[in-house]
Amino acid sequence: MVFRRLLAALLHSPQLVERLSESRPIRRAAQLTAFALLQAQLRGKDAARRLRGIAAGPAGSLCRRAARFRDTFNQEVRRGLRDRPGSPPGSQRRSGADP
Repeated sequence: MVFRRLLAALLHSPQLVERLSESRPIRRAAQLTAFALLQAQLRGKDAARRLRGIAAGPAGSLCRRAARFRDTFNQEVRRGLRDRPGSPPGSQRRSGADP
């Protein structure tokens, strides 16, 4: 508890904050943070640009892709249910269960 108060008092000291901001590790951490944020922003813009390009492609291209994905997904789910060992849960009646 005392340590927390001491740390809070030190971090609210403008002189200490100024000296820390001039230290090499803190400046490097700030540079790395800025670099990571900029890279994330650029990658997000690039992904959005590619998505707009796909959506603006030939008429119905995106709809065909979505339909193909849906059909493939449904086929895989059905195949997985059919090929799994045992019966599906709830398909067998328990011998003492009420109707």
